[in-house]
Amino acid sequence: MLVRFAGLGLGAATLTTVAAASGNTNVDVLTSSFDVSSFMAEPVTPLSTLVKDKDDMKVKMEMLIMKIQADFCRALENEEDPSKKFIVDRWTRAEGGGGVTCVIQNGKTFEKAGVNVSVVHGILPVDAVRQMKARGKELIGKELPFFAAGISSVIHPSNPHVPTVHFNYRYFEVTQENGEKMWWFGGGTDLTPYYLVEEDVRHFHSTLKNACDQHDAGYYPKFKKWCDEYFLVSHRNECRGVGGIFFDDFEMHSQEDCFKFVKSCAESVIPSYVPLVKKHRNDPYTSAERDWQLLRRGRYVEFNLVYDRGTKFGLYTPGARIESILMSLPVYAKWEYMHSPSDGTPEAKLTEILKNPKEWI
Repeated sequence: MLVRFAGLGLGAATLTTVAAASGNTNVDVLTSSFDVSSFMAEPVTPLSTLVKDKDDMKVKMEMLIMKIQADFCRALENEEDPSKKFIVDRWTRAEGGGGVTCVIQNGKTFEKAGVNVSVVHGILPVDAVRQMKARGKELIGKELPFFAAGISSVIHPSNPHVPTVHFNYRYFEVTQENGEKMWWFGGGTDLTPYYLVEEDVRHFHSTLKNACDQHDAGYYPKFKKWCDEYFLVSHRNECRGVGGIFFDDFEMHSQEDCFKFVKSCAESVIPSYVPLVKKHRNDPYTSAERDWQLLRRGRYVEFNLVYDRGTKFGLYTPGARIESILMSLPVYAKWEYMHSPSDGTPEAKLTEILKNPKEWI
């Protein structure tokens, strides 16, 4: 089932109507407990379940990612042509759960901007189990009940002087054959410029560091290093971009403390990125700079299809929604045989940084 909305949030009155139609008698509790008036669409989980399980981490995470999605989409719309709004696809998955995919395509500022929320559950397939075991997760059983909730976004701007940004924050639960429940968080935010402006990169990293430092001064250096290592395009021996933060299997503290850290990171996306869009979206550029942007996008595609863990998990999951999984791919990209930028050029300067990641702050 696919429901399309015109990029407008569902107001509380609409949710009340939906709840009443479903026989939910807890509408007052719902509307007082959850501020859903600004969401891009109705939450994935049934309203009665949101009320009943309001203190469950699954509900907390869904409410967080729905809010982050709406806030980010509207921040981007403010930088776009007023006539261009996000198309909102709310989809359901026969195997359990669904999501909300928001996309702008061929806008003035954003050639493609995608912000996807997914809240899915079901049985974890064997291939996905193997993937987790390879990361040190010792799971008991061959096919296991799971729950996953996350937000994932990739923004491909029209202007080569505006960088691409990616962020993803997620929560995962698996119930093993012996009844034991395992949980963890993961995610990160990273920047992929086409032209290096060191002031912009320092701003980006400083904003992420501030979010990390609210919880532990050791997080930023640890997760910055992890990001540089994770987003390495090994067959090119270069990083996808200038990094940011990345973490996975995050479960070292209480569930609530981990959630608060993830919330701080997710809320840092707008202040880390939108100022860069404002600064550069009207910069003049040449056809040669556009060609370079398309070549770098080709490298972005290579990483996402060959290495990205989230893409692989999505493709392994039964009932996968391919359009949402491959939302991260640009509309246009380019590959040239044996292309190499000339020494001393801005393109060569960026390439040198991608091959030799540095500390920005």
